[in-house]
Amino acid sequence: MTPAGMQKIAILYDLSQAVMSTFDVDEVLNRTLNIMRDYFQMPNAGIFLVDYREDELYLRAGFGRPHKPGEVRQKVGEGLVGSAAHSKRAISVGDVSKDPRYIQRLSATRSELAIPLMVRDNVVGVLDFQSEQANFYDGETIDLLTLFATQVSQGIQNARLYSSEQRRARQLEAINAIARQTTAVVNLEELMDKFCKLILERFSVDHVAVLLETDGRLVMKAHQGKLTAAMKAGTMLELGTGLASRAFDSGKSVMENDVSGNAGYLPGFVETQSEMCAPLLFFGEKLGVLVLDSAQKHAFEDADTQSLEAVADICAGAIYNARHFERTRQLAYQDGLTGVFNRRFFELRIAEEMERANRYGSQVAVVMLDIDHFKRLNDEFGHLLGDEVLRQVSKLLVQNVRKGDVLCRYGGEEFSLLLPQTSGDNAYEVAEKLRRAVEVYPFPGVPRPVSVSAGVADCPRFGKTRDEIVAAADAALYQAKQAGRNRVMTAEKARQAPGAND
Repeated sequence: MTPAGMQKIAILYDLSQAVMSTFDVDEVLNRTLNIMRDYFQMPNAGIFLVDYREDELYLRAGFGRPHKPGEVRQKVGEGLVGSAAHSKRAISVGDVSKDPRYIQRLSATRSELAIPLMVRDNVVGVLDFQSEQANFYDGETIDLLTLFATQVSQGIQNARLYSSEQRRARQLEAINAIARQTTAVVNLEELMDKFCKLILERFSVDHVAVLLETDGRLVMKAHQGKLTAAMKAGTMLELGTGLASRAFDSGKSVMENDVSGNAGYLPGFVETQSEMCAPLLFFGEKLGVLVLDSAQKHAFEDADTQSLEAVADICAGAIYNARHFERTRQLAYQDGLTGVFNRRFFELRIAEEMERANRYGSQVAVVMLDIDHFKRLNDEFGHLLGDEVLRQVSKLLVQNVRKGDVLCRYGGEEFSLLLPQTSGDNAYEVAEKLRRAVEVYPFPGVPRPVSVSAGVADCPRFGKTRDEIVAAADAALYQAKQAGRNRVMTAEKARQAPGAND
């Protein structure tokens, strides 16, 4: 080998070492471009990488070109770049105007050189050079660039493998962290918010959403992230629409790295470019879907599926446990006959509301309500009909109270109603509405009217403790019955009634 040849080999070795000494893909590409510009004196260069899912090459980095990375995509087999990838050999065209494969990207181009980047027999990308001079690339330059391309290919592959291992290690760490931090969370809403927060912290995504199946639909229960919501929490999606529904129906994860090209995509967030959906499965039962969104195209890799499914499994198990805990808790606080809350729950909630009212100076009202002449009804028509009246009254009361109010069966035929952030006058109106609803209702099988009486008291006017406020409402209920039943009495009027202080 001539001294000049030995020198080129030595230089090529040094250049290869520069490319191979980093495990960052972008750094490998940047060093390659610097070598092309500074050593090979190329007027421009582009590095295309392969998108295996789309069977395309996309411009990842370059200089001396008007296009930004990601703007140019080329099908494998099309154009000189695609032809080099398809044939797995370098293609040099001295006059592009005479080659039908040429696709114009730079208006002044006269000659082009495309060299495939290969690891073993697999193409990972293509080096592309274009010149304004015809026959710009000589055989020696092509040979040297082809040798250098093999080192660039290996550098890209090594960096990808390293990046993949690092990504996998981070995901495994994330999976363990998510499992540790959600095991003890039994409140369903808190749990789903926690999952969204942890996934955002641990995975490279822009938004996370949890959709749960409810009555044959997927309902968005929680979402967090930096994207603009096109759907708000509580939105219902019909099964059979969108990527999340496809994942739910099939029981398999769905990955879409360019949602703009998917006709079945249903946008949950405005800026989404890539979306990955994993079904929430617990022992074969479909609970919902975990959805990860990114504002970048091609944000997900096939290797991400296993990690996401592991997170989805943790999520599904925790959701199932939270639901089971909630059902168990509801049974503990639910009246078996009427289905409304029981006295145990009333005592729990009134303690919470009284503490809040006393701490923040807010108001809370209590209504004690009793079915008039219920013992006589039981004696005349039997306990079966009496139980049905209790159920019907409970149903009427539930239908006529507000969302934040707490209705409980206090005992026997007596009910208690807790009204947070409510004054005595407003509480009176609520109680009067309930009284009228019962008064006009035609109870099946009951040959005479059914009515209720109620007593109303509010904090802090009539007490700052549980015992004081309940005693005031009970006293008002007693006065309502003494005054003829089928009426509502406030604690204030009850104290003014004759004999009230006897």
